[in-house]
Amino acid sequence: MTLSVLPSGKTLGAEIVVDLAGDTDDATFRRIEAAFHDHIVVVFRNQRLSSERQIAFSRRFGELEIHIVKKYLLADYPEILLVSNIKNAAGENIGLADAGFTWHSDVSYRQRPSRCSLLYAIEVPEQDGVTLGNTVFANTIRAYDALPDSMKTWLAGRRAVHRYSERMRVANSPRPKLTAAQLAETPDVAHPIVRTHPFTGRRALYVTKGECIGIEGVPDDEGRAVIEELHDHCLRPEFHYRHQWRTGDLLMWDNATAMHLAICDYALPQRRLMHRTTVIGSVPF
Repeated sequence: MTLSVLPSGKTLGAEIVVDLAGDTDDATFRRIEAAFHDHIVVVFRNQRLSSERQIAFSRRFGELEIHIVKKYLLADYPEILLVSNIKNAAGENIGLADAGFTWHSDVSYRQRPSRCSLLYAIEVPEQDGVTLGNTVFANTIRAYDALPDSMKTWLAGRRAVHRYSERMRVANSPRPKLTAAQLAETPDVAHPIVRTHPFTGRRALYVTKGECIGIEGVPDDEGRAVIEELHDHCLRPEFHYRHQWRTGDLLMWDNATAMHLAICDYALPQRRLMHRTTVIGSVPF
């Protein structure tokens, strides 16, 4: 298979030019995986993927998660989560309408958070020929590298407590409230604030304001203040890549080394429909 990698010129992000509609041989997959580790966020443009093909390609990276919000799983394909603002005939959302509207790293509230997420664009909102609904990513490796040595020393070995129910949502979020069973399924979990990438060994910040409720062994107010400081530090513009969507994009990002934010600058009748698969990762260290 022919393959080329076109870096974005930003601190992260690249386009990988390859057709994923057929089987991907082992040598090509190894090149894709290496480019993914190098660039953290990669896009495969102009894809025509069946649900089976998206699932099969995603599984090359590991076991797939079945999302906790079961209402929005694709019929017959529970590995795929619908992300959409489209409503059905009864006026109900067919998918998560507010997915990613606040900065976060996917599934950080699990004991084994996500290795990566893959989002396939089926419908992309536009206005006057301009694509809406961009996604912004922050490189948390570069954010860690830019910290003063004194802060790196203070953070060494410290762990932040992640709580799913505290993840910030937009006002009047349309998603269902968490049930008692879902809350029981997602107990608090502590992860290293400075996370080591399991494949590359690079270190990155791994905290989210709101979802991270404190730091083990640190008074609550002090812990939350440090988390907010680190979160805001990660959002400095020099660490960013902004993805402008096209129909047929398969976008993939590394949840161990990037935070992301979905820009909601569209509304019905402008439609957005994405299929997301999420690969389960390892216990952070």
